[in-house]
Amino acid sequence: MGIPLMKCQGSMLLFILLFCIPMRKGNAISSDGEALLSFKTATVSSDGVLLQWRPEDPDPCGWKGVTCDAKSKRVIYLSLPYHRLSGSISAEIGKLNHLKLLALHNNNFYGAIPSELGNCTDLRALYLQGNYLSGSIPSELGDLSNLESLDISSNSLSGSVPPSLGNLSKLSLFNVSTNFLVGHIPSEGALSNFTEKSFVGNRDLCGVQINVTCEDEVGGPSTKSPPSISDNQGGKKKSGRYSTRLLISALATVGALLLVALMCFWGCFLYKKFGKNDSSGLAMDVSGGASIVMFHGDLPYSSKDIIKKLETLNDEHIIGAGGFGTVYKLAMDDGNVFALKRIVKTNEGLDRFFERELEILGSIKHRYLVNLRGYCNSPSSKLLIYDFLPSGSLDEALHERAEQLDWDTRLNIIMGAAKGLAYLHHDCSPRIIHRDIKSSNILLDGNLEARVSDFGLAKLLEDEESHITTIVAGTFGYLAPEYMQSGRATEKTDVYSFGVLVLEVLSGKRPTDASFIEKGLNIVGWLNFLVVESRQKEIVDPHCEGVQAESLDSLLSVAIQCVSSIPEDRPTMHRVVQLLESEVMTPCPSDFYDSNSD
Repeated sequence: MGIPLMKCQGSMLLFILLFCIPMRKGNAISSDGEALLSFKTATVSSDGVLLQWRPEDPDPCGWKGVTCDAKSKRVIYLSLPYHRLSGSISAEIGKLNHLKLLALHNNNFYGAIPSELGNCTDLRALYLQGNYLSGSIPSELGDLSNLESLDISSNSLSGSVPPSLGNLSKLSLFNVSTNFLVGHIPSEGALSNFTEKSFVGNRDLCGVQINVTCEDEVGGPSTKSPPSISDNQGGKKKSGRYSTRLLISALATVGALLLVALMCFWGCFLYKKFGKNDSSGLAMDVSGGASIVMFHGDLPYSSKDIIKKLETLNDEHIIGAGGFGTVYKLAMDDGNVFALKRIVKTNEGLDRFFERELEILGSIKHRYLVNLRGYCNSPSSKLLIYDFLPSGSLDEALHERAEQLDWDTRLNIIMGAAKGLAYLHHDCSPRIIHRDIKSSNILLDGNLEARVSDFGLAKLLEDEESHITTIVAGTFGYLAPEYMQSGRATEKTDVYSFGVLVLEVLSGKRPTDASFIEKGLNIVGWLNFLVVESRQKEIVDPHCEGVQAESLDSLLSVAIQCVSSIPEDRPTMHRVVQLLESEVMTPCPSDFYDSNSD
């Protein structure tokens, strides 16, 4: 009896081995998928882009932001910029050893850059700029022998520039600007090819690349010769006093460092405050002695009614998160709907900053600007009450929705954004530089008309003669080249950002889309390449219906003027509006070049 029983048990075991285990393996996620799920776990908040990353999928190749090799199914691109991702970057990313592009820029990541990235030896492009990353630059990045583009600017990185980065012989784009790096910049190997603009905005760096002599080389204080300012057309040095240039440079650097410190503080603070229990904090705000301030009678409710409604808001009412806090949908009993932006107070300096924002916004009423109706002032926060715009942001409409915007709708959005920005530049008193024009700051009403939003980074032009401010702000990809180098914002830097916005609307691609950023280009570089090849019309989104050739030619002409590398060659926003009205919205064929010519 024992032998038949053993045979039965053996048969059952064979059945399990042949059928059960293969079925389990067939449904298990791949090793690359496991690494990405670890990345997801370490990400504590986002705009929802990671919700479709499911462990039951056999591989991650269909996940948003992930691209796989068609044959091997190994992950080769991970591109998730501009998704409000917050948390640390998981070291498991280092297991994606076929990865060629890692683009996590302009999010809210904090903590150290994982040294395990040095295992991704196929990596061609690494973009981590515009986060709150801290600690030192891992020397292991010097093992990425195929790396062509490395941008880790606008973080809070400290320590020195690792000499191992000089081993990156294929490096053509390198940017560590606006951090807290110190010490000698190695001049060996690839690092000798980069100039001051790759290092600007750091504290106590020295080296031949930035024309600063290190103390240990001369036995005395570091010295820096005045930077030459090239003439934009002839390449000759402009005249000017050294002291004036040094003062402007110092102010720009200090402003950049202050902003990075502020961003780092807020990144950590937002995670602790907003990522966990923002709704409970909101209830505490309004129950601790809040008062309502209304602008021009824009809120036809009593303070008691508004506070009572605010006390009912919870996580289910969250519709987004801005740079300074969470945004809620506030529906009143009479059916009116508003957007509520919660801004947490931290100190008097920040409080004055927000007071200035409120003073500016509360006094501005314009068709193409978001209307601030009032705010609730509590001991711990300010709750700003805006008009609610049901169609969300232009960023969402262009990049996240299945329904495509047709040609006329895109033109109307561009026109609305231009008029709103022109009003800020020319008709406000005092005039305002926005400094962060981008698609996520263009909101859309129910008719898909544009409203320029978020003046939190705007600065009044207090100097009537220079019209210059030196506090660095803005979003990578939209920034004018002279602004990134000097930190000097003018109306012309806004015009450049608007030109980038036009190209984004035309193409349906973000300014740092993976399709061209892996080649070391942004959207302006891509346009310039297409113009040289006489293929500029290829920039148009193939999904856009109703494109009119004559309007397209004129709109491209306006965009090319706006993104000129020479600020003086860019038109004013008043002129942009005139060109859009006369040549784009109502084109005259005789005014255009022959669109059919080769």
